[in-house]
Amino acid sequence: MRHILFLALLFFFSCGDKKSSNEKFLLDSSGSINNVSVVVKNELWNGSIGETIRMVLAKPIYGLPQDEPTFTISQIPPAVFSGFVTKNRTVLKIEMNKEAGIEVLKDVYAKPQKVITISGKTKQDVIDLITQNKVRLIETFKNEEIAERQRQMAKSPHKFKSIQEKLDLSIKFQSVYRIAKETDNFFWIRKDITTGTTNLMIYELPLDAIKRNDSVVNQIIKIRDSIGKVHIEGPVEGSYMVTENAYTPFHGEIVLDNKPTLETKGIWDIKNAFMGGPFINYAIEDKINKRWVVVEGFAFAPSVEKRNYMLELEAIIKSVKID
Repeated sequence: MRHILFLALLFFFSCGDKKSSNEKFLLDSSGSINNVSVVVKNELWNGSIGETIRMVLAKPIYGLPQDEPTFTISQIPPAVFSGFVTKNRTVLKIEMNKEAGIEVLKDVYAKPQKVITISGKTKQDVIDLITQNKVRLIETFKNEEIAERQRQMAKSPHKFKSIQEKLDLSIKFQSVYRIAKETDNFFWIRKDITTGTTNLMIYELPLDAIKRNDSVVNQIIKIRDSIGKVHIEGPVEGSYMVTENAYTPFHGEIVLDNKPTLETKGIWDIKNAFMGGPFINYAIEDKINKRWVVVEGFAFAPSVEKRNYMLELEAIIKSVKID
């Protein structure tokens, strides 16, 4: 009996060791933020399949002052997709002469990692799948990048307690950010970057401040302009932040912290001064506390690309937890 028990325990621990060694075998993923590796043959990349991939993954992001691609794409022929090359955090693989289908896999060659495989018997099969799943492709890769940015920022978390104490919410950002302005229900938080600043605004509004109707976008813009006039002063006397009215804002609705949330993207500028940049505004409907919680990120980074700065701000905002 003891002999049988010993063998059973030996088998249990052997299996445990095997699982552990498999987990250790996966190296950490790598790659720049918003860079997708596309594994596809050269002739397909230079043809209609490659054109379709570029139209979907490299389309310009709405809400930036200049055209910037959703993702930077690196094409890799299947013959050289091995070793370190497989460790990129986001990978799209195209496989021909197989049943048409799409598969999303996690941590295949490294961790964390998302690998999407699209297969088809014909080029049209693959093109149709890419087109039909374009929103899914973008969201899958973008969510992976947001999670990675959150993971990186968690290594050096801020220690401000007043946000939690005054607004009954938590939000995660790096300790390099500082509080530029604080009142009982408003925070302006910012970080210096090489060419300017990235910024966050957090504030609350009564639940009747925003009404869900055809003018909801105009309501949000009017509110953010009034907040900007009071709290976000410009470089010269009498200057303050407003919404650029020549650029139509994007508006949608998502779920954030399990709550209905109004999403607005657009361009801001400074009244009576030459400054501007992109913003992303989230108004979270907090019915339990009978209020709206508004969290906005905006960047001032003249003459450089702003895509990755805005992704960081979005990653911060999507970490919010309301008590």
